[in-house]
Amino acid sequence: MKHNYCITFTVTLFVLVLQFSLRAQTVNLTSSKLPIFIIDTHGAEIPDEPKISAGLKVLYKTSGAINYVTDTAFHYKGTIGIEKRGSSSAGYPKKQYGIEIRNSAGSDSDFSMLGLPAESDWVLYAPYSDKSCVRDVLMYNLARQLGQYASRSRYCEVILNGEYQGLYVLLEKIKRDKNRVNISKCEAPDTTGDALTGGYIYKLDKTTGADIQGWTSPYRPFTGSPFTIYYQYHYPKQEDIAAKQKSYIQTTVSAFETIMNSSSYADTGKGYPSVIDVNSFVDNFLLNEFCKNVDAYRLSSYFYKDKNSKNSKIFAGPIWDYNICFGNADYYNGWDPEGLHYTYLTTNTQFLYEDSNQPPFWWKKLLADNIFKQKILTRYTALRKTVFTDKYMFGIIDSLSSTMIEARIRNFQKWPILTSYVWPNHYIGNTYENEISYLEAWIHARINWLDSYFGYTAIEHDPLQKPAAFSLEQNFPNPFNPSTKLKYHVPQVGKVSLQIYDVLGNKIQVLVDDIVEQGTHEITFNADNLPSGVYFAHLTAGASRQVIKMLLLR
Repeated sequence: MKHNYCITFTVTLFVLVLQFSLRAQTVNLTSSKLPIFIIDTHGAEIPDEPKISAGLKVLYKTSGAINYVTDTAFHYKGTIGIEKRGSSSAGYPKKQYGIEIRNSAGSDSDFSMLGLPAESDWVLYAPYSDKSCVRDVLMYNLARQLGQYASRSRYCEVILNGEYQGLYVLLEKIKRDKNRVNISKCEAPDTTGDALTGGYIYKLDKTTGADIQGWTSPYRPFTGSPFTIYYQYHYPKQEDIAAKQKSYIQTTVSAFETIMNSSSYADTGKGYPSVIDVNSFVDNFLLNEFCKNVDAYRLSSYFYKDKNSKNSKIFAGPIWDYNICFGNADYYNGWDPEGLHYTYLTTNTQFLYEDSNQPPFWWKKLLADNIFKQKILTRYTALRKTVFTDKYMFGIIDSLSSTMIEARIRNFQKWPILTSYVWPNHYIGNTYENEISYLEAWIHARINWLDSYFGYTAIEHDPLQKPAAFSLEQNFPNPFNPSTKLKYHVPQVGKVSLQIYDVLGNKIQVLVDDIVEQGTHEITFNADNLPSGVYFAHLTAGASRQVIKMLLLR
């Protein structure tokens, strides 16, 4: 896929189109290169909870093979429990579902769905507000590259009660499991000794739905805050967790917060390094800031702890719910590729006094500690040489978008939303390709800002390194108004010409006409007095020539 970096970072006023006015269209699915999930609820409506019994057939041969809805050989055929999922996304007409594989007796049963490690609980995530359909999958992939567990995924298409529903993503539900959050079992009898100490998963999240049991932290988000911090039990399940287990994890987390509230919180012997896995918190911070996750630090924010005999420390993660990151939010500055999101959450007065979902106070203490900050810088520097790069990120995006070409065309026929505002879109691309260009351009700009913030120099001079080949990069931003930057590379010293032309071939401006040194150069093209339209940049050096197209939008 060509990377045109099409983006403008301005606050845009959108006309709000109510989701229910975007009528779903009838689409007939006959075959797909993706797996096909056929769900039959036998006429019953799927509730938010509890799960109801339904039938499931999964058509899946091998990766890339065509699956036909008329196929009679099934990857899976049997009973499932199914319920609706989602909080903010529950208002979208395209629903997401939690499913549980069940045996003939109605008990949960492990199954290796689409080649993923066997388990009983899965999520059918429904991309809707994220029109690229890749943000969640991209972030989970990135987290795994950092050595963290994050949900594995498979794209698929869904038919529910005979009606095509669109493109979905099969995700692993966050669970304690040797192939998911790999911590010890903690069952009802485990109320004494080492067995009581783990494993546990808890979270910060919205208090909607039924499973919201937990406890209130004794420490408010900041002095004078009108809100409290409420932690929720996740594992053991809220219907299974024993009173002594509740007391243990609550006491353990409160002890950590008490340390963080003390003057010696950074002491290496008795401070936070003794009770949390620092590296997991560093990675959690960088993952959230890299994509500028609007929900970071306060929603869908998970933590876990194993038995003391295995590891007594608290870990941050796994990450979850990243569909409104990477510039896909029109609130809390989520659209802006510049600035730390944590800084916004701790300085914006409106957020501090109007949003009840606040980050806990100890994040601020961690980020004030010089040792923790140095670990962040060291980790960022290492990641910039591997996965925090345009090349890696764009490669994953292009691979994912290529995997679902036919399916996402059908999806947007079913749900014709590409030209409409879907909460909380900042950008409306009108085409899928524009959505991908926006996403990639946002990532490019975010990396540049983070490099500046952390003082990272992406290109270091190496006298043994071969000079860059002759090339003219796509201008950024593009479209632009009124100025844009052009970066070009020349392999040796010599005469270089960089000129701008309009669509009629008229020379508009000469940006460079001189002898330049070998290496990378950047120059700004200012189009203050020019009308909107297409312009061309011509780079010439000796016998080498390259042209790029640019779009000026007033």
